[in-house]
Amino acid sequence: MRPFRRRKEKKTDYKARLAMLKSSMPRLVVRRYNRNIRIQIIDYDPVGDKTLIEVNSSKIEGLKCHPGNISSAYLAGYYAGMLALKKNLSQAILDIGLQTSTKGSSIFAAAKGAADAGLEIAIGEGIVPNEDRIKGSHINQDAVKNFEESFAKIKNMKL
Repeated sequence: MRPFRRRKEKKTDYKARLAMLKSSMPRLVVRRYNRNIRIQIIDYDPVGDKTLIEVNSSKIEGLKCHPGNISSAYLAGYYAGMLALKKNLSQAILDIGLQTSTKGSSIFAAAKGAADAGLEIAIGEGIVPNEDRIKGSHINQDAVKNFEESFAKIKNMKL
């Protein structure tokens, strides 16, 4: 096994990973796919990283939005933040891996959802999508209604 094989395969940015590991905080790992968003809270262990929490937007019960859009990313992030607080995790550092950092993307919607749930994450307000896009009002009023119903269900879920 060559030392930087995962970098050549475009899977790991070792410089960014080292900087995150030096912070000694758990990482909020957000991965975006076409049909869903996966959010994990991972803690470093010399033997191998340990996944403390994992939320997949397509597996959340009561979600009425498409599992791959900005609204679903926010709701999945909110759910992950609630689970983190239940496990006595108060802060995390955002890890987007080698994904392109785009202002207003679903990656930052997920981070905002976790932050709104009470998890302390360092993200700028200028990079997260605005409330209208998170609620889906740029689509139609049915999307806003679906978001609000899904948010109410997630907020009242027993963990």
